Amino acid sequence: MTLLALNPIAFHLGNLEIHWYGIIIALGALVGVIMAMREATRRGIDSDNILDLVLFGVPIGLIGARIYYVIFELPFYMANPGEIIKIWHGGIAIYGGLIAAFIVLLVLCKRRKLSVWLMLDIAAPSVMLGQIVGRWGNFMNQEAFGAKTSLDFLQSLHLPHFIVEQMFINGAYRQPTFLYESMANLVGLIIILAIRHRKQLYKRGEVFLSYLVWYPIVRFFVEGMRTDSLYIMPGVRVSQVLSVILLITAIVLIIYRRRKNDIPWYVEKV
Repeated sequence: MTLLALNPIAFHLGNLEIHWYGIIIALGALVGVIMAMREATRRGIDSDNILDLVLFGVPIGLIGARIYYVIFELPFYMANPGEIIKIWHGGIAIYGGLIAAFIVLLVLCKRRKLSVWLMLDIAAPSVMLGQIVGRWGNFMNQEAFGAKTSLDFLQSLHLPHFIVEQMFINGAYRQPTFLYESMANLVGLIIILAIRHRKQLYKRGEVFLSYLVWYPIVRFFVEGMRTDSLYIMPGVRVSQVLSVILLITAIVLIIYRRRKNDIPWYVEKV
């Protein structure tokens, strides 16, 4: 049986190649922006603030994601400096993008006199959606996969045939870790969306902190299955260390803020 990988290039505009990766990322961003704008209006925030956040946050986030990856693969990029800007060859780190986008959000909130926690609550589900969709860009590029596995195992997961074929990489079937992370985050997003507006359940900022609990747990376990991890040192994966730090930080913040009486509950503006 001949296995044919999906073409990562969607179409051409003259000599310009338009990759599925970029289309999928853009689609996830678009849906996420619409979701955030609707939530901002619901919370009494001018939706133009979301557009401004996206305008600056997306490009700066991509730069941050690339810088983060390059730093932990510095020997390669020092030897091949021309590859630094070739983001279409792969090599961006979600955590780097999140850190950069978070800084943009802090600056915007300071200048517009907006609640940082409220804006984080609005943005978190959209970011989560972007991650869910974005992993399918990795799928099209045949990246973010796991260790070798068997055809029987993949078929036992009852996956569509096109996913099984796409997981035949470098002469062997691979664990679809992109799928594990995407589906696990989809479950988390559904839960958060289902309960975030329940009165007296969340305090302001806890939608974001719930995301900061869920995603690091998912990423920690999925990262342990991947074969393309960035390492601090042999055996110590960068994303797993950062996941643990973020998880502990989120739990501590939830406990600390719950003990304070001046943190408002989420109240929908009518």
